[in-house]
Amino acid sequence: MPIAVIDVAGFDLDRVATDKLAASGGRPAESAADALADADVALIVVVNAAQAESALFGSEAAASAMKPGGVIVASPTMAPDDARRLAGKAAAARLLYLDAPISGGAAKAALGQLTVMASGSPEAFARARPVLDAIAAMVYELGDSAGVGASFKMVNQLLAGVHIAAACEAITFAAKLGLDLAKVYEVITASAGNSWMFENRVPHILDGDYNPRSAVAIFTKDLGIVSEMGRREKFPLPVAATALQMFLMTAAAGMERDDDASVARMIAGVTGVPLPEKSDVD
Repeated sequence: MPIAVIDVAGFDLDRVATDKLAASGGRPAESAADALADADVALIVVVNAAQAESALFGSEAAASAMKPGGVIVASPTMAPDDARRLAGKAAAARLLYLDAPISGGAAKAALGQLTVMASGSPEAFARARPVLDAIAAMVYELGDSAGVGASFKMVNQLLAGVHIAAACEAITFAAKLGLDLAKVYEVITASAGNSWMFENRVPHILDGDYNPRSAVAIFTKDLGIVSEMGRREKFPLPVAATALQMFLMTAAAGMERDDDASVARMIAGVTGVPLPEKSDVD
């Protein structure tokens, strides 16, 4: 099967990102509108709905620079209502819209192996297919209207946040018990109590390295959305609510922009349990 050749222009507030794009053969743009000029597909990867709306429909009106009938692939984690609202704005601008949150992080993104949880019209999927195939190992087509993809992502984020909080609690408890934490990691990752988040985040704690791969602020946002969705649906989410409070306490302790494994540092601070420090392992 022939590989599609895609001309890529991109814009980011971080010059390092656009420099990497240039090194990979893409065109660094001077603005969002410049990046979307005459584009068939706009892939929007930002933190939240407000950033997506600003990039597409803000003062630059970048979406209006796209080709008529182009498709917006919107990948921020957001509430389903926000996804539906942005889809309405796209339709008013005579553009197609895919509600297409992603999972996999920077490592999978670099390999083109993201998971995409998308919903939108068949026409939007068809027009976006070359881009989706380029960035993803798995594309789930979950419905024909915006909001469905966002709902799937929020279920994922509920689990992700709970698993991170549980992993941080477990490894700090192990430290309190005086266990060899490296051996705890070895044993648990080979046992039924393991999770992807335990396996991925605990090494940050063992290394004493809290440089953000995914920041605490991501989960105060995402679990906050989950909490609000539960309130609207009159659906109890007690485990997610507890995890949210753990992330909020970590943020309040000054670690909002640090790696989300910093929940372990928050627990350690409250309980007086020592965890590895970076100087211990350098």
